[in-house]
Amino acid sequence: MAERKQSAVSSGQTHLPIPAFDPPPKPKRNKYAMACSFLASMTSILLGYDIGVMSGAIIYIQKDLQITDVQKEVIMGILNVYSLLGSAAAGRTSDWIGRRYTIVFAGAIFFAGALLMGFATNYAFLMVGRFVAGIGVGYALMIAPVYTAEVAPASSRGFLTSFAEVFINFGILLGYVSNFAFSKLPTSLGWRFMLGIGAVPSIFLALGVLAMPESPRWLVMQGRLGEAKRVLDRTSDSLEESKLRLSDIKEAADNCDDDIVSVPKQHQARGVWRDLLFRPTPAVRHILMCAVGIHFFQQASGIDSVVLYSPEIFQKAGITNDTDKLLATMAVGFTKTMFILVATFLLDKIGRRPLLLSSVAGMILSLVGLGIGLTIIEHADQKLIWAVALCMTTVLSYVAFFSIGMGPVTWVYSSEIFPLRLRAQGCSMGVAANRVTSGVISMTFISLYKAISIGGAFFLYAGIAIIAWVFFYTLYPETQGKTLEEMETFFGTFFKWRSTMRALEEKKAESNGQLQLTTTTTTTTTTTNQSQN
Repeated sequence: MAERKQSAVSSGQTHLPIPAFDPPPKPKRNKYAMACSFLASMTSILLGYDIGVMSGAIIYIQKDLQITDVQKEVIMGILNVYSLLGSAAAGRTSDWIGRRYTIVFAGAIFFAGALLMGFATNYAFLMVGRFVAGIGVGYALMIAPVYTAEVAPASSRGFLTSFAEVFINFGILLGYVSNFAFSKLPTSLGWRFMLGIGAVPSIFLALGVLAMPESPRWLVMQGRLGEAKRVLDRTSDSLEESKLRLSDIKEAADNCDDDIVSVPKQHQARGVWRDLLFRPTPAVRHILMCAVGIHFFQQASGIDSVVLYSPEIFQKAGITNDTDKLLATMAVGFTKTMFILVATFLLDKIGRRPLLLSSVAGMILSLVGLGIGLTIIEHADQKLIWAVALCMTTVLSYVAFFSIGMGPVTWVYSSEIFPLRLRAQGCSMGVAANRVTSGVISMTFISLYKAISIGGAFFLYAGIAIIAWVFFYTLYPETQGKTLEEMETFFGTFFKWRSTMRALEEKKAESNGQLQLTTTTTTTTTTTNQSQN
């Protein structure tokens, strides 16, 4: 009898599963969250198209309007400075009217700017168009990553947030294609078509975004918890994750459990700038340093000089025909787009840090190689085919390494590390740093290479990239797989973040161990009771 009972117990233990030890199934990609992120990120096409199209259009603008090199630098880079106004206003606007309508607003502004540039009759008119388009670009740059980070589940947040960088690259490629397509038109007509045609996608983008739901975090900030719950149920990997996300958001937003809550507008903005800039906690100070730093180094390492001035670089490398320069520039756009697609699938698999550090290391090598090639060509008495090939190869490898890490990680990382209450304004500060740096780099490139040689300019960018690598290695924790609400716990110890993360992981492992022990004990007791019965 005792043997039969023991056998029954043993048999029960064999057939009854122990949930604590079962590996969690890998969640499938949430198609609804992916569709929302896809639509929101498409606004980034606006910036990409403007960057790409201006690199080729400026050749014909300079011929048609007879502008100087200084005016050329200004018209190329001024949009980045103008976009500061858009990104600065986007944080408050998105907290006021919501993330979704802010994206629609961005598309409408860019539509007006593209039309103004297309119908420009002189340099001053063209600058007005650049100003309006810049405001729209600033709005789009800030809001798309924020919306996507707030909608996406933690398991695929890196993949979905990187869509913004994918569409920037796709926009750049479209701009290059537009340059080539309209280059055969009369000079005075071709560049106007190149710039004006950018108004078309903004119409479809604004209409498509209306089909998206509002951000659940913004809904909670408004006290509309019932609506937030419905959005979270559709954008989470499971109902359990949805409940957990809603609980975390409510805790972060200081909201209550009712389905409808009236939240005063002044309460939302009160103290945000104080907590962000004037009296930040160590964690917020660390987060702000990382967000602003990654945006600064993304641009200071020279990406806009390569993308905007690639026809100029290829001319210095020995490619003098306009059509050949545009074809070589299209190769740059194609390479950038292909490698950003690779990066989107790696962000949630191998993490942000490995991609970022390997990307910057590759950029350093490419910049050094490009500097060497251009310096040799500049001092050579005859055309050196191998040096031209080196320049072409290093330009392509530079944009490939940038796209596989530095490009997408910047937007993913900066949009996911801020606490909910500070996220919109914090991200707008990161975008502001990005646009200021981009404006300075793009508006000084010609003057810089005339002062220190074109090879020297790329050696300078390589030096900045080396400083960036050290900065990222020492100060940036890994954020892969962490929820937005627990992110703040990994920051605040600056250079000692590794020991903080180890302590948190040990604490989590200890809690999981206790949970597993409790579950195992409960399961064994239940099985024994069943066998005895």
